[in-house]
Amino acid sequence: MNALPFVVGALCVMAIAYRYYSAFIAAKVVVLDDSRITPAHRLEDGHNYVPTNKWVLFGHHFAAISGAGPLIGPVLAAQFGFLPGFLWLLIGVCLAGAVHDFMILAGSIRRNGKSLAEIARYEISPLASVVGSVAILIIVVIALAGLGLAVVNALRESAWGTFTIAATIPIALFVGLWMYRIRPGKIVEASVIGIVLTLAAVFLGSLVPNSFLAPYFTLSREGIIIALMVYGFFASVLPVWLLLSPRDYLSSYMKIGTIAALVIGVFVVAPELKMPAITEFIHGGGPIIPGKVYPFVFITIACGAISGFHSLVASGTTPKMLSKESEARMIGYGAMLMEGLVGIIALIAASSLWPADYFAINLSAEKFQALGMTPVNLAELSKEVGETVAGRPGGAVSLAVGFAQIFSSIPGMRGLMSYWYHFAIMFEALFILTTIDAGTRVGRFMVQEFVGRIWKPFERSTWIPGAILATGLVVFAWGYFIWNGSIGTIWPMFGTANQLLAGIALAVATSAIINAGKVKYVWVTLIPMLFVSITTLVAGWQNIFDNFLPLLDNPLTATQGYINAILTAVIMICAVIILFEAGKRWYLVLVKGRNYRGGKVISTDDTSYVPPAYGCS
Repeated sequence: MNALPFVVGALCVMAIAYRYYSAFIAAKVVVLDDSRITPAHRLEDGHNYVPTNKWVLFGHHFAAISGAGPLIGPVLAAQFGFLPGFLWLLIGVCLAGAVHDFMILAGSIRRNGKSLAEIARYEISPLASVVGSVAILIIVVIALAGLGLAVVNALRESAWGTFTIAATIPIALFVGLWMYRIRPGKIVEASVIGIVLTLAAVFLGSLVPNSFLAPYFTLSREGIIIALMVYGFFASVLPVWLLLSPRDYLSSYMKIGTIAALVIGVFVVAPELKMPAITEFIHGGGPIIPGKVYPFVFITIACGAISGFHSLVASGTTPKMLSKESEARMIGYGAMLMEGLVGIIALIAASSLWPADYFAINLSAEKFQALGMTPVNLAELSKEVGETVAGRPGGAVSLAVGFAQIFSSIPGMRGLMSYWYHFAIMFEALFILTTIDAGTRVGRFMVQEFVGRIWKPFERSTWIPGAILATGLVVFAWGYFIWNGSIGTIWPMFGTANQLLAGIALAVATSAIINAGKVKYVWVTLIPMLFVSITTLVAGWQNIFDNFLPLLDNPLTATQGYINAILTAVIMICAVIILFEAGKRWYLVLVKGRNYRGGKVISTDDTSYVPPAYGCS
């Protein structure tokens, strides 16, 4: 199969979805109105609530939501064949994922930039808010662990990649100071400086392995984990304008530019998809992610089609920085379409490898030998990239090899395979780290909100002791999972947790539509909510009994098996409780005609009344 028709078809469908479907939602469902003052202006504090240029914010939001998920998920799902993943990526992103992100962002800007759990308090019930807070905190930790594990496997013992990624941190600090202190508002200047310095870091990184700096940047797996934890901590505590926003903005140039170059590369090279449309593993027994194509392709791909993690960003940092309501369409719906395209390109890159080479990279030597396959081009690939690529599970390395193959096949690029490979590793790591920093910050906000219900000072996001303590708890939790987990155990749990959170967020959005009296549009969120929730609950059940409980048979993995099974069960129970609470609310509003806010019956004359999230001033 040739990849070109799939890319052309996907671009056409996404363009139509943005032009018509997102415009319909903006005008009829959420009713965007620039006459409303957004929280970024109304609550501006110079730290978290900061009115931001729409292009800078698009860059931050896209960088924050597009972590390892749209890259690694499709690569791992390629074990089922190319076609199942492609169909879910395209259909899911247009009708579910982009809708999910847009609706939650719109709801949050009507709730002073509050978190998903706080929105659930207004739209469903206080119980849903409390249960949602517990579930979301667990999901944030698991999500960051799943995303962080991929970068750990990609950067360990790689001085070139580690140096380049480390260099982007001081570059981002300098760009942040330039945009907000040295030359305020001079975005073009800051962008040019940042892009030039980032590209220079890629080139200089090639000199590091043979220099005196090599020992300082050749880190073990444990060293990379510690470095990630330190970065996540400081990115969460420092003001958003100083590191997080400019770093995400700069990395978005790299991300969008690279994806655009890959799309062009696909048009020029027209690579052949060597992975079959459907493999024998659709019936189960998949060596990378165990399970059948249904439901496991949906939780494996995760972020590229729909991601609950996005609801945390859309109700976390982004609504606190949105300058005008009308910009929510481009940032909420548009950024998710871009992520769907990233997932499709990643799937194409992985599927362009010979199946035997793909499995040799993503499996340990013992597991690959059990498949009875013979590598086709693996030795040559290792020689060309300058590193051993076999036995590097997690999807990141096979994706980088696939990217490098496409780029090096462009006329005039034949001898640059090693540069393209390490550029791709940096590209992937940038995706992941921008989710680590935004995700840790969102987790910190949630911990502060939750504890703030008991002790009010802790709720203030500008209170430094509270910020440090909350951040430390979140960082330690996801660092523990990366330290003790593997891609085969963390990713299925991450996919289950992530998709259940998406179902919860869609239930909140559905409640907001019903509460606003727009029942005729409820299908926009209700249909994807039902599909995602049912599919993921089935996957969670199978994960517990088929993947996690068998770990108890081995003393070395028993503890991790217990933790994974218990946390997955807790998240599933929380999701069911919230869905039940949402259903009860819908019944009371639609059948009993009651108007609820905060768990009590109210009228529009009540001083405690909170207007519906969608369609009311």
